[in-house]
Formats: sequence, C-alpha cells, structure tokens
Amino acid sequence: MFSNAYSQHKEESGVHLAKFYKNKIHFGFSLAYNKTDFRINSVKNSAFPDTVISGVTYGMKTVYTKSNPGFALGIISDVRLHDYLRVRFTPNISFASRNLNYALQNGKRDSTKLFTKTVESTFLIFPIELKLQSKRLDNFGAYVIGGGGFTFDLVSKKKGAKVGGTNELNDAVQIQRNDYFYSAGAGVDFYLEYFKLGLELKILKGTKNLIQPLNNIFTKSIEKVNSQMVIFSITFEG
Repeated sequence: MFSNAYSQHKEESGVHLAKFYKNKIHFGFSLAYNKTDFRINSVKNSAFPDTVISGVTYGMKTVYTKSNPGFALGIISDVRLHDYLRVRFTPNISFASRNLNYALQNGKRDSTKLFTKTVESTFLIFPIELKLQSKRLDNFGAYVIGGGGFTFDLVSKKKGAKVGGTNELNDAVQIQRNDYFYSAGAGVDFYLEYFKLGLELKILKGTKNLIQPLNNIFTKSIEKVNSQMVIFSITFEG
C-alpha cells in the first residue's frame, strides 16, 4: 500500500511513466536520418587498368566516395534482462545513396576526365543489440547500445548489367546484396506523459567486401569496399 501510494505521489509530482520498466516487454517504432558511405581500398596505381576515351588512353588517378542523406522506418521490440540491461530487436527499412567519384588522367597528365557512379540501396536491416541504461533521473535517462546484425539490399543485382570490357564507361558499379555489421552508439530517453521519446546516434560498420567483380575500369580500380552508416533515430515506445 505504501509503495502504491508513493508511486502515485511521484506521478502526481511530475514524474511520468513511473512504472515503465516494470513491464518485461515494450514495443514502439522509430524514424531515422542516415548517411551511408563506403570505406574503399583501391588498387595500387601500378595495377590500375587503362581505358580509351576519344582515342586517348586514360588511367585511373583517384577514386573516393561521397555519402548522401537517407531515411529509415523501423519497429522496436525491447525485452528487459535486468533492471538496467535490455535486449532490443529493431528491424527497419532504410533508403540510402552513395556516390563513387573517379578521376581519370591521360599519360601526359594534361587532361582529366571525371565520372560519378551512384549506388542506390534499399536495405532491410535486422539488428540485435544490448542496451545498458543509466538509473532514471526523474523524466530523463541515458544509455549506450551495441551489437550487430544482418542487412539485405533489395536494389542491388546479383550480376552487373554489362560486362563488355574495360571501355564500358556507362557500366554501373554493382555491390553484393548481403552484409553483416557490428554497431555501437548512445542515446537519451525522455519520459513523457503517455510514451517514452528517445534520441539515439549510432554507427554501423559492415564486415563483407561488397564489390562485384565486373570487367570495367571503375570496378577494377577498387580492391575492397565496406559499408558504413551513421544513423540518428527518434524512437517512440509505450
């Protein structure tokens, strides 16, 4: 009776959802902004393939990547393991785009050709993570989170559209469909009157080499490509 009276007093004094973590399981959804990028290991300069443009031979000078903004929608399943430890399964669909920028230079180094290859992806992401949260301070809490998971790219093709040779300048750069990742991040929780609002910043790093071995200068210039994604999420849990 004293415990119930105390909890009611705390709720009446401005503490919201005082019994939120008494429940074993919580559900919710998330909205996220992401920036997806590649980590590139290029082929050594001496091994770069050459290509012919308007009768002039060009070799690869540089290749670098630029990330574009994207967004994601997800659902949340949260299970209490201990007072301050939870396991979370947060599958989501994520839309992302990256640019691979190439600079080709002729032998005399007086002419440079620039090419941009856009790699678009629609990911299904399946993370399983542990959430270690702080002791709640009135309507505020903080936490760290980490784990790993699996991604499946709905847009990527198993085979390249063209395999006609090193002079195929219109060839797309293709990546593998599947990847495995590990993740780490931190966030804060705000306990509102009817639900818990969370703000979370997290990074995902892929472990597989994603490059498809096509026969064009853009693919042959890259030895290894790994994915990485930075995600800022707003979560709603009840």
